[in-house]
Amino acid sequence: MGEANVLGAGPEPLVEFVRGPFVECVHLGHAVVADSNGIVAAWGDPDAVILPRSSCKMLQALPLVESGAADAAGLGAEELALACASHQGAAVHVERVGRWLAGLGMGEDDLRCGPQVPDDREERARLREAGEAPGQVHNNCSGKHAGFLTLGRHLGAGSEYVEVDHPVQRAVRSAFEEMVGEEVAGWGIDGCSAPNFGCTIAGLARAMARMARPEGLGRVRGEAVERLVASMRAHPLLVAGEGRACTELMEAAAGSVALKMGAEGVYVAILPERGLGLALKVADGALRASEAAVAALLVRLGVVAKDDPRVAARMLRPEVNRRGLTVGGLRPAAGLWQEGRAI
Repeated sequence: MGEANVLGAGPEPLVEFVRGPFVECVHLGHAVVADSNGIVAAWGDPDAVILPRSSCKMLQALPLVESGAADAAGLGAEELALACASHQGAAVHVERVGRWLAGLGMGEDDLRCGPQVPDDREERARLREAGEAPGQVHNNCSGKHAGFLTLGRHLGAGSEYVEVDHPVQRAVRSAFEEMVGEEVAGWGIDGCSAPNFGCTIAGLARAMARMARPEGLGRVRGEAVERLVASMRAHPLLVAGEGRACTELMEAAAGSVALKMGAEGVYVAILPERGLGLALKVADGALRASEAAVAALLVRLGVVAKDDPRVAARMLRPEVNRRGLTVGGLRPAAGLWQEGRAI
């Protein structure tokens, strides 16, 4: 268990919710820290197969860069950060995606991600006051899809780029398999209509470790990895948005980590200075638990401080009742936290 994990074990406690003296809720899951040589630390079952959901957007963006499509379209760090983003549809996001599409000679109708009510309050209010419906550029995956369109145009492929046998998705699958070091374990269709390929937790952590230290990937892929990771680290606001855990934890780490969440309790982290990759999955899919778990592991990995308010807000979130009394809260489970011992 914990850092002495035995392969084949089931999920184990990652996060607890306590109320008074009671552990009222336990969130089980799996987590792996890996380097270029293999697993450094693990909880639960590293061989558990998951859908990474949006946590793997940087892998989905690899063909965009290594094919030459990004350079041919004149994409910079902001666009590459958006290609890896699950943004909240704020003006800072949708305006940039709109300019990106216009630069391709395309528009919102070319996207296949579907419209989404933006999570950003100001943009929701603007749409309401203007009597406008949310568009596809507001979709949290619109940057990824703009990247798919860019790659599809470069390849001279058809418009239905989300089909699993489309050249874009074939390129994504090939890059994904090579980075995780496994054949995909099937796929599901994501909320944005693109295929999402399954892999093990260990495979996902392995891919993040390879992104942290890409020296063995060859020149073209290595440079593509470095550009994507640097873009995420340089533009944390574009990767998620104000108040979001990905953005705030990257800011707390002062650019030393690239962090990405995925739906249903998935998180990954890339630590270039240490050559480490992290992947975790909370079994019940709870966002509060995945945020707490990744914050705790980032503390143990030495890239954020426990007392940073942006970290504490996720890792040790208090439960305050309607009278303003603190009655309990969220905390990492003892086996995950290990009294904060460095990994």
